[in-house]
Amino acid sequence: MDQPGRLHPMTIAIREIAGIFDRMGFSIAYGPELEDDWHNFTALNVPADHPARDMQDTFWIKGEEGKVLRTHTSSVQIRYMEQQMKAGILPPYRIIAPGKVFRNEATDSTHEAQFYQLEGLVIGKDITLAHLKGTFERFFSEYFGKEIKTRFRPSFFPFTEPSVEVDMWFEPKGKEGMWLEIGGAGMVNPVVLKNVGIDPMEYQGYAFGPGLERIIMMKYDIPDVRLLHSGDIRFVYAFDEKVRTPSVLTSEKPI
Repeated sequence: MDQPGRLHPMTIAIREIAGIFDRMGFSIAYGPELEDDWHNFTALNVPADHPARDMQDTFWIKGEEGKVLRTHTSSVQIRYMEQQMKAGILPPYRIIAPGKVFRNEATDSTHEAQFYQLEGLVIGKDITLAHLKGTFERFFSEYFGKEIKTRFRPSFFPFTEPSVEVDMWFEPKGKEGMWLEIGGAGMVNPVVLKNVGIDPMEYQGYAFGPGLERIIMMKYDIPDVRLLHSGDIRFVYAFDEKVRTPSVLTSEKPI
C-alpha cells in the first residue's frame, strides 16, 4: 500500500521553532549558502589571520577567489542589517535565520561536515544579556514543553562582546539531569555594528547561534546526528508533521 510523502524531521522542527519565535515577535531572514569573505568573515570582525579561515575549518571554493561555503548563519545578520540600513530602516530588528552551514571536519555521532544553525539577532536600545537569557528560557520552555533553566559561561567569539556559551538543564527520561552545551551567543560586537553602518553608541543587541540538530536530538532522544541526514525513510516516518506553519515563514524574502 502506497504511503503519502512526509516532511523531513528537520523541516518539521524548523517550522515549529519558527512558530515559537514568531510568537515572540521575530521575523525570518535568509541568505546564500555560498558566501563571500566580507559577509562570512570580515564584517563579523574575523581578522585575516584567524584560524577559522584555514582549510581545516572552511570549504573555500577552488577557482572563485574569496568564495566560501558559509561556516555559520551569522552572515545572514550582516546581509539583513545592510539591507535594512540601505533602505533607511533603523533598528529595532528582531530576526531568526535557520539554515545549513558547512565545516571541514570529521563526522561522528555528534558532528557533521554540514549541519543546521538557528541564528538569532536582536538590535535595539537598552538591550542587555538579561534579554538574551530570557529569550532562551522562553524558547526552550515552549519547545520542550516544560520549564527549562539556562546558564551562561564566559567564552570568546570575534563578533560578540561579551561572549557566552549557553547551557540548558536537561533531564532525560530515567536518567540524572545534567547541563548540556547548546551553542554560542553574546552581545553584538560594536565593530560589527559599525561595519553595517549602525551607531553602536545608540544601539545595542544580542546574537545567538545554537545547533539545531543538538536541540532536536535532545527533544527526541536521538543517539546519532547522522540519522538526521541519512535519508532513511523509516526515520522520516517516525516524526509527527502536524505542526502549525507560522506566518513568519513567508514574512521575509531571501536576501
